[in-house]
Amino acid sequence: MQKLAAGNWKMNGSAAALAEVGALIAAHPAPACEMLLCPPATLLAQMTWAARGSKLMTGGQDCHTKASGAHTGDISAAMLKDAGASHVILGHSERRADHGESDALVKAKAEAALAAGLTAIVCLGETEAQRDAGETLALCGSQLNGSLPEGANAANLVVAYEPVWAIGTGRTPTLDQIAEVHGFLRAQLVKRLGEDGHGVRLLYGGSVKPSNAAEIFAVRDVDGALVGGASLKAADFGAIVAALSAA
Repeated sequence: MQKLAAGNWKMNGSAAALAEVGALIAAHPAPACEMLLCPPATLLAQMTWAARGSKLMTGGQDCHTKASGAHTGDISAAMLKDAGASHVILGHSERRADHGESDALVKAKAEAALAAGLTAIVCLGETEAQRDAGETLALCGSQLNGSLPEGANAANLVVAYEPVWAIGTGRTPTLDQIAEVHGFLRAQLVKRLGEDGHGVRLLYGGSVKPSNAAEIFAVRDVDGALVGGASLKAADFGAIVAALSAA
């Protein structure tokens, strides 16, 4: 499988920030991994245009369960696709926490994404309290089973493990902890999807940066990264792309 470096700009960026896209493409015109940036919806079409003719893909950060309708302020998977997106991030811990998104809602959104022809990046991960209580694997397994869309396969699904306590904190799990969770998720995917489960890419997310990327990518069953803050700058994200390309 081809590995994936995905960047989540979250609620950051303006048109001026698109200069980083040009710098990233210039520095990495033909990476050995896939590159994806998911900007705010206001920048998606502009970023797609800026990336035209390059290896850089673009994606959304969320979508509604419906294709259209009276849902003020929401955006559908079909709209993301129309704006040039190939992927959409779903079930990020910030959505689960700030907006109360359940596994069932994430699953419905993922099914809408697949119906629109997008690849769903389904996120999951434990809080620090859950980690300390020894609930990590049970929690991640429950989120995985509850959030996976019907019709998921290796071509239209990516799973991102992001321990909540590591997002934006500068802290990361040990390599053994990452290996344990990714190995568990791989086994669960194979149990759910059969042999196709071996081909679903498993991304690690949570304070991934140039200084720790190479060692994380050397861990078994880590097929890439979902990067937050470090994806905002071409130099930082490019270094992560280079580390993944070399893994």
